[in-house]
Amino acid sequence: MNKYLLSAGALLVLGTSAAFAHITLETQEAPVGSIYKAILRVPHGCDGKATTALHVQIPEGVIAVKPMPKPGWTLQVKKGKYEKSYQLYGQAVTDGVREVDWSGGSLPDEFYDEFVFRATLTADLPAGQKLYFPVVQECDGAADRWIEIPAAGQDEDALENPAPSVKLLPKK
Repeated sequence: MNKYLLSAGALLVLGTSAAFAHITLETQEAPVGSIYKAILRVPHGCDGKATTALHVQIPEGVIAVKPMPKPGWTLQVKKGKYEKSYQLYGQAVTDGVREVDWSGGSLPDEFYDEFVFRATLTADLPAGQKLYFPVVQECDGAADRWIEIPAAGQDEDALENPAPSVKLLPKK
């Protein structure tokens, strides 16, 4: 009987550690209509290889994105049109950052780091739902694509490569 309990315990630990292997957002909840500090946690490389680039897609309804530079990394943003116009400090905003890219650095597999940007979560985002930030993690000749978004009714834990997400809370 003890060996069965030990095996079940080992599976539980392995399952738990796999869940922590994904790129995630440190702050898991934020109210719509607020400024959100997104801290992407990168716990490992790709199959043992060092992380050399991170590409983050910015979802619709997230505006005024300002990424934080990282020493030793090149920071670039890709701008584009929004699907609609948003209000920011009384001004109409129709375009902005659609992707944030950090590249040229080296984060060895055995180390952990964080990549940060701040943004405004527009007031018309749907409170009670999750907002996903697909990420492509490049490593020396390999890549992990943390881009899976669950379909309606699908268990997020069943995804192999889930996109980092934040649960949207009602406006304060």
